[in-house]
Amino acid sequence: MLRKVRTYPDPVLAAKAAPVTEITDEIRTLAADMIETMYADKGIGLAAPQVGESIRLITVDLSGPDKREDPLVFVNPVLSNLEGEVDSEEGCLSVVGYRTTVTRAERLHLSATDLNGNPVEMDADDLMAICLQHEVDHLNGVLFIDKISKLKRTLYERKLKKWLKEKKEKD
Repeated sequence: MLRKVRTYPDPVLAAKAAPVTEITDEIRTLAADMIETMYADKGIGLAAPQVGESIRLITVDLSGPDKREDPLVFVNPVLSNLEGEVDSEEGCLSVVGYRTTVTRAERLHLSATDLNGNPVEMDADDLMAICLQHEVDHLNGVLFIDKISKLKRTLYERKLKKWLKEKKEKD
């Protein structure tokens, strides 16, 4: 089932997500819904808070946007051993109409649990490392626009206010 993607400045996006204490059928359904929503919106990653669920669950699939053959789900992901630095252009399904360059770690280690309760350990670099950092940031109430200069952030917020005003006038 497609879920509504929450957009900035929705407060759920600024809250720290709670750990998943038990992997239930509801969690598995949420993960499946998140993958479907991520694909429908042509994303490569999605965090549970982006669909209004403030829990530590992310989905990732770098095989798209056309193929979509490698969906990954991580429960309670933890990143460690962040090394190097890389600049990447990022966008976000929750930050409408904005892309900018963000500096991230180039390599990292992920520890998480899968939907069967099994531990997952993975070393990641390149786009996977960037995507994992972006999605785990969501779990900590951080958006990529929180990592940009004050000037760029102010310009985005002005643009957003204008869009919201125009939308309200149309409705």
